[in-house]
Amino acid sequence: MACILHIETSGTACSVALSERGAVVFHKEDLDGPNHARLLAPYCDEAVSFADSHAMPLDAVAVSGGPGSYTGLRIGVSTAKGICYARGLKLVAVDTLSLLCVAPLLEERIEEGALLCPMIDARRMEVYATVLDRALRTVRPVQADIVSAATYQEWLDRSSVYFIGSGAEKCRSVIRHPNAHFLTEELPLAKNMMPLAEMALMRGKVEDVAYFEPFYLKGFEAKKSKNPLG
Repeated sequence: MACILHIETSGTACSVALSERGAVVFHKEDLDGPNHARLLAPYCDEAVSFADSHAMPLDAVAVSGGPGSYTGLRIGVSTAKGICYARGLKLVAVDTLSLLCVAPLLEERIEEGALLCPMIDARRMEVYATVLDRALRTVRPVQADIVSAATYQEWLDRSSVYFIGSGAEKCRSVIRHPNAHFLTEELPLAKNMMPLAEMALMRGKVEDVAYFEPFYLKGFEAKKSKNPLG
């Protein structure tokens, strides 16, 4: 298994982790942001120094690929690319919505046969969401949804659905279906990126360091005071 530096900046949290042989050996995070511009570089320096001091040769950098904040993703991807160029490393992109599901799945908080609906809060009653199965295979691609009682009716009538992430609180207020479950406190964090990054590397799914662009949620910069994605 690889030694990977993980960078997650898609939302308000700024987090960095280092994994080696399938285990997280270093992680640091700030949940009071967004403080990416101030904290990401020193966090990465600490992680790389940890790897160097423990004779762990880095194989790749994994970075959040969105959807997420334009500003946050831009800082994270620029930093990841710089480290890749400087050290000749591979670049791996991790889908933010899939990342939101990792901790609940590993902690066995998702029942068998359930569907997962990770979502990122947007303006008013809008969220960016996808629908996945427990293997994180796409059931419905990511799109902007206006949340109402009927928005996810098709999936709720089929099985239990777990709404995960910053957009789930909006769903809780309007969706009363007995198959609806809400995990509103989940954040995309670097320490949870390892399984997805390892899988991408094993499948040879790496990005072009020069040309990779994440899934920016543009148009939110003017909403910073109200929208956590700004």
